[in-house]
Parts: sequence; C-alpha cells; structure tokens
Amino acid sequence: MKNKFLCTLVLSGLCLAVNAQQVKFTEYDLDNGLHVILHQDKTAPVVAVSVMYHVGSKDEDPERTGFAHFFEHLLFEGSENMKRGDFMKIVSSNGGQNNANTSQDRTFYYEVFPSNQLELGLWLESERMLHPKIDNAGVKTQNEVVKEEKRMRIDNKPYGKFAENIFAHLFDGHPYSWQPIGSMAHLDAAKLDEFIAFFKKYYAPNNAVLTIAGDLDIEKTKALVAKYFNEVPKGIPVVKGTFGLKPVTRQIVDTVYDANIQIPAIFAAYRVPGMKSRENKVLEMVSTILSGGGSSRLSTKMVDEKKTALQVAAFNYTLEDYGAYITLALPNNNTPLNDLLTDIDAEVVRLQTDLISESEFKKLQNQFENGYVSANTKMIGVAENLSNGYTFHNKNTNDLNEQLAQIKSITREEIRDVAKKYLNKDQRVVLYYLPKK
Repeated sequence: MKNKFLCTLVLSGLCLAVNAQQVKFTEYDLDNGLHVILHQDKTAPVVAVSVMYHVGSKDEDPERTGFAHFFEHLLFEGSENMKRGDFMKIVSSNGGQNNANTSQDRTFYYEVFPSNQLELGLWLESERMLHPKIDNAGVKTQNEVVKEEKRMRIDNKPYGKFAENIFAHLFDGHPYSWQPIGSMAHLDAAKLDEFIAFFKKYYAPNNAVLTIAGDLDIEKTKALVAKYFNEVPKGIPVVKGTFGLKPVTRQIVDTVYDANIQIPAIFAAYRVPGMKSRENKVLEMVSTILSGGGSSRLSTKMVDEKKTALQVAAFNYTLEDYGAYITLALPNNNTPLNDLLTDIDAEVVRLQTDLISESEFKKLQNQFENGYVSANTKMIGVAENLSNGYTFHNKNTNDLNEQLAQIKSITREEIRDVAKKYLNKDQRVVLYYLPKK
C-alpha cells in the first residue's frame, strides 16, 4: 500500500511537471494594431512588462547603420511627461528593474516590478511609444554613450570583432553583414529629422508586441492596457525588405589581428537556416553534442584528452532570415591553429557519418527539456519567449508550448543529415584571429 501511494505521488509529480511546461496566455489586438499577450502566474508577487518592436539592424539604411541599437538607448531619454534621465530613477525608486537589448531583428524593452506597480510599468512603456523625447540634446548624450559601449564591448575587448569579420563574409549582400552597434561615423553624420523618421516608421503599435507576465488579473490588466495604449496612433504598415543570398560554394579564409589578445584563435562559420526552420532546432542539438558542457565531444577530445585546446566551442547564432553556425578554439601548448581546426572537422565528419548512440541521444533530449523548463521560470523569460513566438513564428504565440514536442520529434538521422547538409568545408568562412604585435 505504501509503495502504491508513493507511485501515485510520483505520477502526480510527473503530471504537474508536464502541465507546468504549458504556458497559458491570453492574446488580442488593439484597434491601433498593438498585439497584447497576457500570462497570469501568481506564484510570486512580481510582474514583467515588456514591449518587443520588430526592428533591428537588419532594417537600417546601409549608410545609417546603428540606428536600432541607438534607439535602445535614446528611448530612455524621457518623454513629454517625464524629465530627462528620470525613467530609470522612477523604476528603481518603485522597486523595479529595467533594461533593453537590440539584435539584428528586434528591439526588446522591459521592466520587472512588484505586481502592485503594474500600472506604472504600462505608463512608462506607453510614454516611450506615444511621445518620447527625441531632440538634439538626447541624441548627443546617447551618441557618447554608444561610442563608449563600442569601445568597451568591441574595440577593446579580446576577440571583440570576430562576429563583425565573420558576418561581413558570411552575409555579404544582406544587412546581417554589419553588427547592431553599427558605424559611429553614420551616427555622427545623421540629422535629428532622420532619427525622428526612423522612430515614426518602426516604433508604432502595429509593429510591436506588448507582453505582460506574472501576478496579474486578466480583466483588470486589459482595462489598464486600454487606458494607456488606446490613444497611441497606428503607424504606416512596415514592409520588410527581402534579401536573397547566393550559396557559399568555396571556403573563404581571412585573418584578423587584434591588439587586445595574446592567445590566437581559429573560427569556422557556416551559413544555416533561420529561426523558423526545423533544421535550426536540429543545429542547436548538434551544438550541444559538440560542445554543450564538459562531457561534450569537442571538450572531451581537445581539452581533456589531447590537451591541445584551452577552450573549444560550437554554437548556433540564430537570426530571423538566416543563422550562423560557428565553431572556435583557442590553443593550448602552442598547438597550431590548423591542428585545432582538423580536430573540430573530424568530430563534425563523425556526426555526418555515424548516428549518435541511443544513450547520448537520451541525454541530449534531457538537456533540452531541462533548458526549456528553466527558460520559463522567470516572468521576463516567459514574456520574451511569448513575444518571440508572435514576432518570428508567423504570429504563433503558442510556439513556446510547441518547442519541446518539436525537439522530442527530432531523430538521430536528422542530426546526421543536417550536419551533412550544412557543415561542409566548401560552405564556410575560416577566420584566423591573431595577436597584433
């Protein structure tokens, strides 16, 4: 009887775990085109308020790069109803946290507050969307901030320009060829009316998703959303550019010299499908097999056994239109860079040739399931994942709940075949990253 009771508890726990993986949500549109997603979770008295604008560096004029990232900063300058510099003070003085980030494809703003400050979060984001302060003083201030960020994160950071150099080759002819930070010369040359025009074009409600997750009442939150966002005027529909790229049919080799490093590195990067593709998920599994943790194939072989590498990695840099699958290694004991590349290539060929074992496959699925669950434990993570589904997966907000089943449906044969299809020597950029003497 005791064992039966124990089994019942275990089964109940499993059922709860399965149910916990389903993120429930309510979604609807305002008349101005703003898509609203609400997720109720009363396990903690916190609420995340987020707005994702479907604008990134991909949407910029090639002669005015860096605008989307610049607006990540500029829209903290204040509004008609908020003094310059007060945005972050208001958040922190009310027990909240806030931040923003920009990619090639979208810009994401958020606040996390005690749930009794939900209305404040909605007011802040409506102010940002309705009438932000965009003037010469703010542009000048944030121009200096962005320049300092570029110096810290790219110019003076070891290996800071690897993506810039890889993407220039891998995505030649596509806006992904430049990085979100953009060109400081372009920002210096831009006039105020260009910044205003960029805002009017892309930061409209019909190009945005408002996602609120946490300790909230659905009907009361709907009323608050209407109160603060109904008055925001609809913008002109955003028409996204389309960019076709010719396949990479030969290995492209480049060398970069970096004054910030003492240890060289080697990178190999492949152009792969974008985030909507099932193959994108398969490539994430390939990354985990090759370098997901200390027991991964590359780490075991090159760091532990042969001791030829200080560090080795493989990762899938996922974007909307395409992706970049990147492998890299830093040498140990003066190992030649070409030897490192040979070892990485050997493991890739092994994946292309042999099916991974059943035990390795099971471990892989468990890793992804754990990652899926942990990604949805914080309310801001849930908000971003729901926003991503609507923004990047054909308005399918429920993509979040479908991801785990999709991962579980991937077969060992698919892993082999996708590696074989995309990770070939004549389809890549090889970058030698050397110390500048």
